[in-house]
Amino acid sequence: MGFRLPSLQKKTSVPKGYLAVYVGENQKKRFVIPISYLNNPSIQDLLSQVEREFGFDHPMGGLTIPCREDVFLDITSRLQRS
Repeated sequence: MGFRLPSLQKKTSVPKGYLAVYVGENQKKRFVIPISYLNNPSIQDLLSQVEREFGFDHPMGGLTIPCREDVFLDITSRLQRS
């Protein structure tokens, strides 16, 4: 269980139980994460930031998380280990 790197998956392919998100401040990268990650307080904080910054209008056509990629990878790697 974990996230999939963008280069390993087709852009239209998201397995059941997962969610595609775009992460980054300037250059956005696509990640596919388990939906269960959405219950984590750190991810919920990021989603609150998304709501404040974008509302419901996401320029990438999907959920965009405006944080540094390394921060997102740190959070998801900790979730992956637990």
